[in-house]
Amino acid sequence: MAPLRASRLAALLAASAAATAAAPVAVVPPLDRDQPIYVKASSSDFDYKNNTLIFHGVRIEQGRFAVQADEAVATGLDFNDSHWVFRGKVIITTPDSSLVSDEARVAFAANAVANAQITGTPAAFEQIRDKRVARGHAAHIDYDFAAGTVRLTEDAWLSDGANEINGRTLLYDMRSQRVRANAEDQGSQRVRITIIPKKPEPKPNP
Repeated sequence: MAPLRASRLAALLAASAAATAAAPVAVVPPLDRDQPIYVKASSSDFDYKNNTLIFHGVRIEQGRFAVQADEAVATGLDFNDSHWVFRGKVIITTPDSSLVSDEARVAFAANAVANAQITGTPAAFEQIRDKRVARGHAAHIDYDFAAGTVRLTEDAWLSDGANEINGRTLLYDMRSQRVRANAEDQGSQRVRITIIPKKPEPKPNP
C-alpha cells in the first residue's frame, strides 16, 4: 500500500473512530491511592548512605496494578515521590492493559504511578477493548497513567484489531480509543495504514 500523507491519514483515522463510536469506550481506571502498596523481592540491598535500594526478583502491587522485573533500583520506598528503574523481563499490568519490555523507568507520586517510560527490542503494549484487543510495539513507549495515553516512538506499530498503523511516532489515547500521527513527529518517515478486510459472516444453512 502506498504511504499516506498526514491529511489523508487524519481523514482515515477520523472515519475509523466514527465507525466505532457506538462501541463502549474503554476508560483507564484510576489507581486507588488509598490502597496499600506491596513490595516483594527475592533479595534486597539498602544503601542508606546513597539513598538507593536494589531489589532482585521484585514485584510491586497496588490493587490490580502490578510491575515485576528481574532487578529494580529505587531512590527510596517513599511512594509519594520516588523513581524506579526496572530491568530484565519487565511486565507492567493494569486492569485492562499490559506492557512488556527490557527496561522501564517508573515515577511514583502521591502513592500511585505517575508515568512509565519503557524501552525494549521492542517494547510491547496491549489493551483489552470491548470485543477486540489493541496492540502496539516500538523501541520506546511512554505511558502517561494520569492522561491515559501511550506514546510509541521509533518503528512504532499499532493495531486496533481491524487496522494496522506504522510510523515513527504514534500516540494512542486509551480513553477515547483514538490514534494520532502528527506530521511533525514523523521526520522523513511516512505513516502507513494497512486495512484488513472483514471476513463475511457464514450464512446459515437453509
